Amino acid sequence: MEKPEVSEAPSNLAIASRYIFTPEIFDYLDQIKPGKNNEIQLTDAMQMMLKGNAMYGLRFDGVRYDIGNKLDFLKTNIIFGLKREDFGEEFKSWLKDS
Repeated sequence: MEKPEVSEAPSNLAIASRYIFTPEIFDYLDQIKPGKNNEIQLTDAMQMMLKGNAMYGLRFDGVRYDIGNKLDFLKTNIIFGLKREDFGEEFKSWLKDS
């Protein structure tokens, strides 16, 4: 289920990175019916594939930036732009003056 409502979420964990799959994932994708936004959801295929295959993840302590949200995408770019040694100070000045 892609980005379920908090009340419908199966856990408090998120997948926020990249995936490496064996070719079998395509067999599961072929079985999935369109879900949210009438799209085939990779997470639905992963859930189905998990019933017969092991999957591994990594929990990390850190900040997760939701760049699938337009406002958070912009905020994330500003956060990382300000940290840049090559133009962070100039960028900060520009933000203050804008």
